[in-house]
Amino acid sequence: MNLSGRARRFKQDDDINTDYIISGRYKFKIQDPLELAKHVMEDLDENFYNRREDGDFIVAGKNFGCGSSREQAPMAIKYAGINAVIAKSFARIFYRNAFNIGLLLIECDTSAIKDSDKLELDLDAGILKNLTREIEQKINPLPRAMQRLLKDGGLVEHFKKHGSFKID
Repeated sequence: MNLSGRARRFKQDDDINTDYIISGRYKFKIQDPLELAKHVMEDLDENFYNRREDGDFIVAGKNFGCGSSREQAPMAIKYAGINAVIAKSFARIFYRNAFNIGLLLIECDTSAIKDSDKLELDLDAGILKNLTREIEQKINPLPRAMQRLLKDGGLVEHFKKHGSFKID
């Protein structure tokens, strides 16, 4: 699987919590995921939704997604059209929730990636290319089971499609 898009970074790089991803003032007020997505990351960048494009990547430092365990945070990112979140590390519950709903997360060193850099991700080869800076780096390849879940749209959709956890 190959994905490409622009890097989207924020001034705060580490410990981006779920309230920064989607503010608590929207978590229960807005049920439609497409409407929720219009408010993603707005406490870090009030114009994020308008400047992002479908297929972009959110890029961050350590401990992305710390905080609450609600699925609204990864869901808002996914429905905002973000290809993946690329970070040095993720909070454990956010990591699990993201894959459950089909949001790709990539752990790797993000130090050389700047806002608006053009990125290309080859999941099969385990390579992240920064086309802007002409840098290529290896990423930890995703297990086949995780790739299948993502392809099916997450764990719930996988179960709906196959009736059980099956990897062909």
